[in-house]
Amino acid sequence: MNKNLWLLALCQGFYLTNSIVFIAVNGLVGLELAPFGWMATLPVMGYVVGGALSTALVARSQRQWGRKRAFQIGLAVAAASAALCAWAAFSANFWLLCTATVVAGYYVANSSLYRFAAAELAATAYREKAVSLVLAGGLLGAVIGPNLANATRTLFPVPFAGCYIALIGVALLSMLCMNAIRFEAPPVVLDAAGQPARGRPLAELMRQPAFVVAILGAALGYGVMNLLMTATPLAMKICSFDFNATAQVLQWHVIGMFAPGFVTGHLIKRFGVLSIMGAGVLLNAGCVAIALAGVALQHFGIALFLLGMGWNFLFTGATTLAMTAYRPEEKDRAQAIVNFCVFATLALSSFSSGVLVTTQGWTLLNAGSLAPIAVTGMALAWLAAKRRAIA
Repeated sequence: MNKNLWLLALCQGFYLTNSIVFIAVNGLVGLELAPFGWMATLPVMGYVVGGALSTALVARSQRQWGRKRAFQIGLAVAAASAALCAWAAFSANFWLLCTATVVAGYYVANSSLYRFAAAELAATAYREKAVSLVLAGGLLGAVIGPNLANATRTLFPVPFAGCYIALIGVALLSMLCMNAIRFEAPPVVLDAAGQPARGRPLAELMRQPAFVVAILGAALGYGVMNLLMTATPLAMKICSFDFNATAQVLQWHVIGMFAPGFVTGHLIKRFGVLSIMGAGVLLNAGCVAIALAGVALQHFGIALFLLGMGWNFLFTGATTLAMTAYRPEEKDRAQAIVNFCVFATLALSSFSSGVLVTTQGWTLLNAGSLAPIAVTGMALAWLAAKRRAIA
């Protein structure tokens, strides 16, 4: 871990602080302002829809201006969108809140590339560890996010408006850290004619088994995590838990998401990427089993902790697997499609979580999540069998 990686891990922590506060707060603010209860998670959905819509624009900005400047633009958008969310809360404008979270999605799409940038700041032999350790910076978000939301939610007469104001400060702190990071210029790869190589077309990339499974692992793993995590504050409110209990559960969930990051890279190097992703599938299944066992505080806490660990193994593994499937000159295109698939799945799961938990209940929501978990497991088994056949 060199200085640049530590600073990038800190930026990852600030990014997760933003995400956790948005997830903890947007559904509850949406529930208060939405015309109908089933629309409560539309502001959460807007956050990831904005991310999906921004992936191509972010990829273009990264290619045109480089990592550092593009990341700084994303942080400026984070500050502006938080201010817009605060305005929406003060004016009790539900649709302005949804619009603001769509704008915030640009920051999500931008900062989701931190994990790929981490691999570029480390030697090739250590990129799994670099990705894992930078993702572990999200522990900062686990500590700061829920406590920041809890401490600032009553800062103004309008509930939760203070949370959005606080996020402006978080974005400014991240800007300072990003300014101190030195990103090396990417090597220029030339084709046979001496021109900058463009790499393979996207259709050819999508025919690679490893790339397809990496996308499935990242998208479905993140989708299941988001489906259950987004619904948790609403489910706990329905079960009469106060906000402090919800913040505590979310905090342990995020610890589960990022604490394994200190060892996930080592585990991938030792046991292989497919084995670690398979462990992530089993942890997700364990989460559902605990959630179906009851609705006491410990059920929510343990289930969400296992869900976080499952996400870490799947997402870190999928990122590592994806990086084996594309060439340096293809990275912007490949990373953009991975993130687009992730955000599209997140958008669907964010909307579905609010609808399902308010109309079908927490139990059916968890039972339904077993389908994408099974699909992920089958995809991993298929790739493992294909590799054994080639060997």
